[in-house]
Amino acid sequence: MNGTSTRLGALLLLLSGNMLIDALEVSTLAVALPAIGADFGLSPSATSWFMTGFAAGFGGSILLGNWLTDRYGRRQVYLYALLGFAVASVLAAVAQDPYLLAATRVVKGVCVAFTAPTGVAIIARTFPEGATRNRALAVYSLFGASGFSVGLLRSGALTEVSWRWTLFVSGPAALLLYLAGLRIIPRDRPTPAAASGRGDDPGAIAVLTRPGLLRSAGGAAALNGGLWGILLLATYEFQTGLGWSPLVTGLALLPTSVPLAVSAVHMGRVVGRVGAARLILAGSLAAFAGFFWYAVAGPEHGYLIGVLPAVSGIGVGMMLSFSALHVQAVSGVTPGRQALATGLYQTSVQIGGGLVLALVAAAALAGRSLATAVVVAVSAAGLLIAVSGSVTGQRDRERRASWTQSRSM
Repeated sequence: MNGTSTRLGALLLLLSGNMLIDALEVSTLAVALPAIGADFGLSPSATSWFMTGFAAGFGGSILLGNWLTDRYGRRQVYLYALLGFAVASVLAAVAQDPYLLAATRVVKGVCVAFTAPTGVAIIARTFPEGATRNRALAVYSLFGASGFSVGLLRSGALTEVSWRWTLFVSGPAALLLYLAGLRIIPRDRPTPAAASGRGDDPGAIAVLTRPGLLRSAGGAAALNGGLWGILLLATYEFQTGLGWSPLVTGLALLPTSVPLAVSAVHMGRVVGRVGAARLILAGSLAAFAGFFWYAVAGPEHGYLIGVLPAVSGIGVGMMLSFSALHVQAVSGVTPGRQALATGLYQTSVQIGGGLVLALVAAAALAGRSLATAVVVAVSAAGLLIAVSGSVTGQRDRERRASWTQSRSM
């Protein structure tokens, strides 16, 4: 292995390691919420804001992160965000009141919004185009898709000792990556147009109003919000209602994420062969079935009957829809504006998911039936969006086929 290969391998390991930390942060707090609530004397609806705060920080900062990387460079923004994430993790672990803990969650969401997409940009800029870059992006995506599963397991295992350990361990890991990044991440220059302060883009409105982007944003927000809502309900039902340990709770919820983790590397090719609209429709249907089953059955019917089919359906829905939604969001968008489309899509996913979680938490105050009804209704809305996208896609294919046939006559 030559020096260039070694340097690129080290860079990919660093970026992928941080992507894993970023991704597991989404699920790492879910299993620990009952323990945190018990320590601070908070209700389930109050503890849900620790997850919502992360979503708000993440979703509200994606576009700001794009602007900052253009103005100051990818390396500088990435390293500062890594350092901020490390500090926020340590502060979260030692927080003695819920307000500080909530603040650190928002800060960590902001930091992840800066590092996760910037990692992709660094790979695109540094790795040679073709097979080398594709392999690097596949590894990066695999670490990201595995993060949700790792977060559930890590949170379950460490919360057995203390929920504070669950929040702390990411701090030293992020600090080590920061120190390594000082040597490994290549230097770059700001984008001249952004550095000069020009922020006008006459084509931005056309990107914002693309039907594919709007459908993807709405569908992904419904899927993400339903998942977070079920995680909140299930975590409390498993631990408070059934007396399960945090580790058993994490293991019980793994089927929501394992299918996506094991298929992440291959789903890009599957989307190309099957089509994004068809996969989104199948995934939305599977997820809706999972949410509906959890609502009508749930843990009172036992894990094998009431829970496993539900979380498995949700997991299959995530697997089929995750990559397809992103592909549909940027389909037809010029390369120069794909970062904008991706940023808007991810913003909608996080903000929408956080809002649905807040609705579910508020509804839970009136009882389980209303809370699960909110999840099912949101999932049904996502399914309707997927149906409309499938119908539109079919009409477009028929129009193209008719046009091609008329041209050949």
